[in-house]
Amino acid sequence: MSVDLKKTTSNGHEKMLSLEEQQSLIMEVRRLIGPLSGKASLYCSDASIARHLRARNWNVKKAVKMLKQTLKWRAEYKPEEIRWEDVAQEADTGKIYRTDYVDKHGRTVLVMRPSRQVSFENML
Repeated sequence: MSVDLKKTTSNGHEKMLSLEEQQSLIMEVRRLIGPLSGKASLYCSDASIARHLRARNWNVKKAVKMLKQTLKWRAEYKPEEIRWEDVAQEADTGKIYRTDYVDKHGRTVLVMRPSRQVSFENML
């Protein structure tokens, strides 16, 4: 069964992308990224790779670059390990707050508002 998905090209025209074509591009990204270990493999589900491909208009090369940068950022900053106690001081400035709901895994959702950043210049 083939379901067509719209793909916007750089000139604004849309062409159709079947699920088979989409899966083929996902497999190409997997091939180019190579074997992953540990937590990196958790962030490379088909859905995640498809999001990266859509974000780059189904351009495999650009999606691979973006995904590699994402994995590098996650390895460096470890966002899954952030706890409220680690960022609570940011709540005092209004830059971050905890929602009164949780995500589908029962985790607290933190919302950041970088526009509320208090910098030295703002204090003058």
